Amino acid sequence: MYTTPLSILVSSCSLNHHLYADDTQLFLSFLPTHFDSSIDHLHNALDQISSWMTANLLTLNSSKTEFLLIGLSKQLSKINNSSLTTTHSARNLGFIFDEHLTFSDQISFYVSKFRYYHIHQLRCIRPYLDTKTASTIATSIVQSKLDYCNSLCHNLPKSQITQLQQIQDSLARAKLPNPVTSLPSFGLCTG
Repeated sequence: MYTTPLSILVSSCSLNHHLYADDTQLFLSFLPTHFDSSIDHLHNALDQISSWMTANLLTLNSSKTEFLLIGLSKQLSKINNSSLTTTHSARNLGFIFDEHLTFSDQISFYVSKFRYYHIHQLRCIRPYLDTKTASTIATSIVQSKLDYCNSLCHNLPKSQITQLQQIQDSLARAKLPNPVTSLPSFGLCTG
């Protein structure tokens, strides 16, 4: 595979990494007191990777290159981050990670995308569907997305779990033939 030499190069730079079809993710753990030397190390590794890519007729897309520092607020406040432009959050295989691993951006995405768009669309066509078809659509469009990476939601604050629960409740009501009378709005669904 053409990425094997890239994997060897990244490993020789003492960086953890994941390689996907068109995406390479580098991971570096460091103490806040070692920020400058760690960033220098990362820049050197990126220079080597860029040179390897150029030699192999590939391009490092700098506009898609993001740096996400993850840590506690107290840790991140100790870092003088003037030499590196970082992002507040980044997507990893479709899931949004933020700098404090609160997943608040992911939850907000779920609320806006599913509750206010997909579930609304399902409600619009629901009168024309039988229960099985409505359930299949709900599962394929919304529930499967909520289930993806749901283990990352373990120990989230109650306020965020409540938002996810409200999406599931709304989805359950949208699947039923007569959502207004079939399920009380205060009913909880866990499936």
